[in-house]
Amino acid sequence: MRFVLDYWLLAALLLLAVFAGGRAWLRDHPEHDPWSPLSPTDDPEGWATKSKIAGIRDDPAECRAFLQRSDIEFTPLDPTGAGACRREDRQVLAAEQDLGLVLRPSRPQATCAVGAGLARWLQHGVQPAAESLLGVRVEAIEHYGTNNCRRIGGGETGSWSEHATGNAIDIAAFVLEDGRRIVVRRDWAEGDAAAAFLQIARDTACHEFSTVLSPDYNAAHADHLHLDQAQRGGMGWTFCR
Repeated sequence: MRFVLDYWLLAALLLLAVFAGGRAWLRDHPEHDPWSPLSPTDDPEGWATKSKIAGIRDDPAECRAFLQRSDIEFTPLDPTGAGACRREDRQVLAAEQDLGLVLRPSRPQATCAVGAGLARWLQHGVQPAAESLLGVRVEAIEHYGTNNCRRIGGGETGSWSEHATGNAIDIAAFVLEDGRRIVVRRDWAEGDAAAAFLQIARDTACHEFSTVLSPDYNAAHADHLHLDQAQRGGMGWTFCR
């Protein structure tokens, strides 16, 4: 009987040691810790990053806390609109010095989740791809806007677009520091370095946004990358095409 008790005591102590060691390791590697908040944009990605990104889509307060941890300034705005186009979560996206490039048109308004996704996408996707494939960084992004009170496809019926609540942004072109301009409509299917950059920009956006639609999806997206943060629960499900 004493042997059995000693065995279970030893097993319990070993499990406790493993648990304590695991928690200590997670404290040193918060990118893998599902219980810690989303790390700042310049921290490495980890096993839990995807679910944390999904979490801030549903939680504007935590999203703003993430931006503050990342030293990204933003300008909160009062809610506006009505019905399906009510924009409760509304802010001016980050300034040029925080994103490291210019948005054209400047000072677009969108949800916090769009701003957070954009900041992470630039840090982990766009700029590394530009430097690797094109030998230079992106200095400006041209976009078609964020908010538009309309249904998907612009019809009278059907589901409302994420643009209706400012929860999306449409990217049309990337301007490089050497003056080159990479245009989605013109360069998507060219088969050169510019096209490869656009493909990687689309693919890496899928890690940061809930929905990513490109020219590969349909003709309506032939001239832009549609990026939105539609809420699909905490599992981090995305649609990327």
